[in-house]
Amino acid sequence: MMKKVVIIVVLMLLSIIITTTLSMSVSSTTTDTVAAVTYDERALLINGKRRVLISGSIHYPRSTPEMWPDLIQKSKEGGLDVIETYVFWNLHEPVRNQFDFQGRSDLVKFIKLVGEAGLYLHLRIGPYVCAEWNYGGFPLWLHFIPGIQFRTDNQPFKMEMQRFTTKIVQLMKQEKLYASQGGPIILSQIENEYGNIQSGYGSAAKSYINWSASMATSLDTGVPWVMCQQADAPDPIINTCNGFYCDQFTPNSNKKPKMWTENWSGWFLSFGGAVPHRPVEDLAFAVARFFQRGGTFQNYYMYHGGTNFGRSTGGPFIATSYDYDAPIDEYGLVRQPKWGHLKDLHKAIKLCEEALIATDPTSTSLGSNLEAHVYKTNSGVCAAFLANVGTQSDATVSFNGNSYHLPAWSVSILPDCKTVVFNTAKVNSQVVNAKLTSHSLEETSDSSGAFSSGWSWVDEPVGISKSNAITKPGLLEQINTTADVSDYLWYSLSTQIQGTEPFLKEGTKPVIHVESLGHALHAFINGKLAGSATGESSSKRSLTLETPVTLAPGKFTIDLMSLTVGLQNYGAFFDTVGAGITGPVKLKGLQNGSTIDLSSYQWTYQIGLKGEDSGLSDGSSTQWIVLPSLPKKQPLK
Repeated sequence: MMKKVVIIVVLMLLSIIITTTLSMSVSSTTTDTVAAVTYDERALLINGKRRVLISGSIHYPRSTPEMWPDLIQKSKEGGLDVIETYVFWNLHEPVRNQFDFQGRSDLVKFIKLVGEAGLYLHLRIGPYVCAEWNYGGFPLWLHFIPGIQFRTDNQPFKMEMQRFTTKIVQLMKQEKLYASQGGPIILSQIENEYGNIQSGYGSAAKSYINWSASMATSLDTGVPWVMCQQADAPDPIINTCNGFYCDQFTPNSNKKPKMWTENWSGWFLSFGGAVPHRPVEDLAFAVARFFQRGGTFQNYYMYHGGTNFGRSTGGPFIATSYDYDAPIDEYGLVRQPKWGHLKDLHKAIKLCEEALIATDPTSTSLGSNLEAHVYKTNSGVCAAFLANVGTQSDATVSFNGNSYHLPAWSVSILPDCKTVVFNTAKVNSQVVNAKLTSHSLEETSDSSGAFSSGWSWVDEPVGISKSNAITKPGLLEQINTTADVSDYLWYSLSTQIQGTEPFLKEGTKPVIHVESLGHALHAFINGKLAGSATGESSSKRSLTLETPVTLAPGKFTIDLMSLTVGLQNYGAFFDTVGAGITGPVKLKGLQNGSTIDLSSYQWTYQIGLKGEDSGLSDGSSTQWIVLPSLPKKQPLK
């Protein structure tokens, strides 16, 4: 009996010990995953430890959810610690109070994938994002709220901005995605590059920025907030730098770390523009110089650029490709030698981390355009950066009794203050030369000149073809009329010249004159294309079309198709920039040199094209025409 009692007691004790151990283990694991994120004058601190962090931007809606795991893994393999993304208001709330977080809009899934890969995340809520994104990320319905003015000390705007920002923060908290809850988010951003344009808003700008900072910090995320390009960011907000080079940037307080939120790895592509390219030697130089001169957080904008799907592109005139010459290209493929050279750079910087976080650097001139920055700890750990900031000539320098060769415009990294492990100008990464083999697209023509083709097409009617057209006197501004539900707005006028005498000036054709705020225009007279015009760039959006037309006395029809090519996304009061035909519209060169101004006539308006309502984009339409030859010089097919 005593033996049984002893055995039972022992088993009970073992059970208690195992249960206690498991409880302690679970508790320990939970504590390890919850991170306290703060900052001091040198760096971000995670659980009290300063960190050197290398980050890269990947915008979740610019790739597909199927691509996300691979993009994140390639980022990790490339040496990133952090993924940075904007939050796109018009994507998530296309209709007021109707939210979308599915598919490419699944922000929570994207962040969780980042965390599962062992990386941190910087969530740039904005909610203004610029980002070459349509309307800067603002939903168009915001424009129609009575009395609203964007991005200034305006109560209707601040109410909406706070409502959306709170919505996102609450969603993150609900999913336990902040580092303070065990999630990957270590930073958040409020507003975006406001300092670049705030002078346009006058004295209201300062009160707006102070309000934005106070509103953000009141949401109690448990992680620091930043404002980029905001020299007057109030405490405790960290002001950060955006640009091609940020090594000379200084934060607005000696209690804040030196951070770079946008290092532009290339640039965006505009329609008709050259494909941008930034050599990796220059990009690596900029990164190394930043860490050389005291920086501890650097982000590539972009690390993967992706694609502007649907009608998301801003501008105007920004292309659907957002490749950005990034280390991971538009299709998710590693771009060499950029990806590999930067990976090697990141390894070299990480070898210096212990010294970098310990102290500020001491600098020494090694000659004209030559300098050394040394980080040395009290325990003797030493790291050095040797720079040749001259653009023309290589140089040989003497440092710590040794001789070093420095190519022009380069930085050498010495993690032990002796041995060069990396030079930004020496690209050693393998270059992958991919050869595309495909059948060339050849156009052959028959005797009639029609192209042999496997194409299908649809005939789009010229002018008004839908029953919901409206008729109003005068010319209407396009964005206020369409609410950006379509890029297209038809302006249609059917009229006639009164009187029996010929109204055309003998021997000449009359000229139609159309002035538009942009972005493109096609003019049809009696159903036939008369001429087209486009704006040139986001700063030269407006256009004027003047073309001779064939008319006969009596009734005639003018159909003007106006197109937007992405809405304005940058600048003070960018939301007030209009589009479409605001006039005048005139017929010039009539009898006796007279001109008729048609601007105030009764115009009929149609929002969008018939094809847009017919399921053309998803292939469900039955209107597709398939014939052996492709029609030529036939508009709107």
